[in-house]
Amino acid sequence: MSAETPPMVATTAELLLARAEDDNTALLFEEKRWSWREFVAESETRARLVEAEFGAAARPEGQPLHIGVMMENTDEYMFWLGASILAGATLVGVNRTRRGAELAGDIAGTDLRVMVCEEQDREVLAAAVPDGLPVWTVGTTAYDGLLAAHAGGAPSIRPAALDPTARMLLLFTSGSTGAPKAVICSSGRFAALCQLNPIEFTPDDVAYNAMPLFHGNALMAAWGPCLANGAAYAIRRKFSASNFRGDLQRFGATFFNYVGRSLAYVLAQPEHPSEADNRLRFAFGTEASAADRAEFERRFGCMLFESYGSSEGAIHIVRTPDTPEAALGKPQIGYDADVVDEDGNVCPPAELDEHGNVLNPAEAIGEIRALGGAARFEGYYRNPTATAERLRDGNFHTGDLAYRDADGFFYFAGRTADRLRVDSENLAARPIEVILERFTGVHAAAVYPVPDPHTGDAVMAALDVDGDFSLKTFAADLAAEPDLSAKAVPRFVRLCDPIPVTATRKTDKATLRRAGWHGVDVFECIDGAYQSVGAERAAVLDEEAARHRNPAAR
Repeated sequence: MSAETPPMVATTAELLLARAEDDNTALLFEEKRWSWREFVAESETRARLVEAEFGAAARPEGQPLHIGVMMENTDEYMFWLGASILAGATLVGVNRTRRGAELAGDIAGTDLRVMVCEEQDREVLAAAVPDGLPVWTVGTTAYDGLLAAHAGGAPSIRPAALDPTARMLLLFTSGSTGAPKAVICSSGRFAALCQLNPIEFTPDDVAYNAMPLFHGNALMAAWGPCLANGAAYAIRRKFSASNFRGDLQRFGATFFNYVGRSLAYVLAQPEHPSEADNRLRFAFGTEASAADRAEFERRFGCMLFESYGSSEGAIHIVRTPDTPEAALGKPQIGYDADVVDEDGNVCPPAELDEHGNVLNPAEAIGEIRALGGAARFEGYYRNPTATAERLRDGNFHTGDLAYRDADGFFYFAGRTADRLRVDSENLAARPIEVILERFTGVHAAAVYPVPDPHTGDAVMAALDVDGDFSLKTFAADLAAEPDLSAKAVPRFVRLCDPIPVTATRKTDKATLRRAGWHGVDVFECIDGAYQSVGAERAAVLDEEAARHRNPAAR
């Protein structure tokens, strides 16, 4: 926190109302600017609209009203976030990349009383919203009329907004390995995150965000510290690697946040001599490789701070000055964690060779467990089964794989859904991906299981490659690689341009697994050489899997 940060408060509504007379910049979007005073006023207008349209009597007993927002990153999205905070309502950010039955399920499962969208999403929503759910479309005459009727009132906090335990947000998980779940985030938890952020913000900072606002990273890592310290929040509708450099310079950004492969896409842009001409002081994100972090610092002159955490709020692992290059770090004070096997036994430390490869993966790699994490996890909304699956004996099981070295540093090894069972041996995806990304022409690799046509899993790798790549060289690199066991060699390879990602820029392995060995640019390793898997071969593989009762993707 900066020296100007006021004493800690219990709710996010108190933080927002404290900005009601602040004329420092609050929001930058496209060519528009709002001060904090103006931002709070816009939020108050929408809070009054909600009260007038629904009122306290329309709410379920003791429950906040749920407001759905399905938009790109826009000023209106942010105003509705502020409105929800002041009104004591719950903002539900709906993933606009979802369609059909999946989108309808997200909406039905979160008890929305109203949906706010842009015109571009109205047609998609029409097929997904239940009968009777009002949909307000930004920019229409009707919408502008609703706002005009409630503008001009003095900002205030409703009694419901002063409850630290009240639901403020429902944040959908990324869905990188399965169906997204709506994580509950209370006003008190969000307020604490805003005020206890380890990165120091000041009113002179400008945080640039292009990650989707319906995900926790955009709000917790970037907007929250701006709210607590009176800094400016600059947003782009959606992530654009080609516009990244220009946005930093146009907004005068001093900070940005990132998730997943977004940093790799920025670095894939042609290097430009003006990249270091920026105001960046620091950046924060997750899942960038050590090589990408070093390259970004070289090109843009800005150090990146990596950490490991989750929208559920149960765990936080941070890097320290002595953290090995490839490691996540160690748990932050108050967030104890360990690594356990499938039976709940603590895994022994990893034995590492001189290259950092794990020599005892079967014993050392397990699931990250947040000790006492149940007390910090507020649950998945209306999903008691998924909530219970995360909790055991007061601890929170993250669903992520890792190993620890002899000094206690954690290393990411993939998701539990990435665990492969090949010839009765357990493998983790991430160590394989690290090796494949060393090979000629491979920019990025995503390793995941597909059904072996006979039993267990087969290793499949999706590769993002450049013009130097060839399957012949790739096969030769595999054969010559001493750090890769025979069972970890990909049987199937899919060439992607680029590897598919979720709306939160994380690798979309769920989609890749569903596709299996079907589609174009899929190859199978036969006698040490990769051969194309056409429709005829795919049908044979499907038939074999069915005959051996090991269902394939189709």
